[in-house]
Amino acid sequence: MDSHALALLAADACDDRKAVDILLIRVDEVSSLADWFVIATGLSDVQVRAIARSVEDRLEIEAGRMPLRKEGQSEGRWVLLDYGEVIVHALTPAERSYYDLEAFWGHGETVPFLSSEQIALAAGSALAG
Repeated sequence: MDSHALALLAADACDDRKAVDILLIRVDEVSSLADWFVIATGLSDVQVRAIARSVEDRLEIEAGRMPLRKEGQSEGRWVLLDYGEVIVHALTPAERSYYDLEAFWGHGETVPFLSSEQIALAAGSALAG
């Protein structure tokens, strides 16, 4: 599984726990840290931890991958899961606004994640219009 597919799987796992504003940023051309960042918002500490657990579970089951490093799970305001080529950030709205990772890494290619529900709604709107 390449890094883009791994990032999409992580984003889908975030969506499984109803994360909002899921965003993928391709950083391989601007940083040696990773190929992709996946950034997702959970509306509470509990939801942020649930998002992180969902990502861990899905990537272990479907890709055979465990995070190299994990940070922030006990606090639940910003959980970071480092898979090497993909780094997942699950944050509360306040943390996401304060740290503004999108602006900091804005020179990387930004790819909004469309959940299956959003795709279905868009398809329905296109058919109706």
